[in-house]
Amino acid sequence: MVIRSYRRVFDLERRIYRIDRVRLNPGGIPVRGLAYFLSLLLTTLVAERLPLVRLVGQVVPWYVRDLGFPLALSSILGVIRIEGRPFHLAARSLLACAVGPRRRIGLIRPCRSSRAPFSIWRPDRLVMVPDGSDSRMRSLSYRGPGALFVAVAHERRLRRGPLVALRLRSELALRELDVARPARGEIVVLDRGARLRVG
Repeated sequence: MVIRSYRRVFDLERRIYRIDRVRLNPGGIPVRGLAYFLSLLLTTLVAERLPLVRLVGQVVPWYVRDLGFPLALSSILGVIRIEGRPFHLAARSLLACAVGPRRRIGLIRPCRSSRAPFSIWRPDRLVMVPDGSDSRMRSLSYRGPGALFVAVAHERRLRRGPLVALRLRSELALRELDVARPARGEIVVLDRGARLRVG
């Protein structure tokens, strides 16, 4: 395990011990608690302007409403740790989990597909034709139109059959010759519907 910073090992909380020449309590005031207090105080001042909260606020004294409540709640939030994380980080994660998508792809990208979460995607059938780089002919069947380049010694023959005799379908067969001499490459052109068989 690589430790790039000692802050990962010693998660020390930042505290304020004195303001100018005024010394605060010996334990100091945590900066996180002070941030919680200011945010809660601002929220309380904004919420007091709402009609329903204003009626409740008139019953409670101002020092309890504006100072006591934010101070007590900020002290509690500063102590709370959820799975080892401070309150604001844990609350942000819980909110993102509640609002975000329920399914993810690779634990990173959100899945917005309407398909079932455990469905398997399979590609369509792929046509793989050898490129002839291995200097021998492979067995294959191909229906035109198209053209192919044959670079090895071979022989051609037309296959006979009732459809071939009626000229409804032509079928060409190629067979590789076992010849040591190099062959000149030839281009074979197939019409639409013509079938080529190799092997």
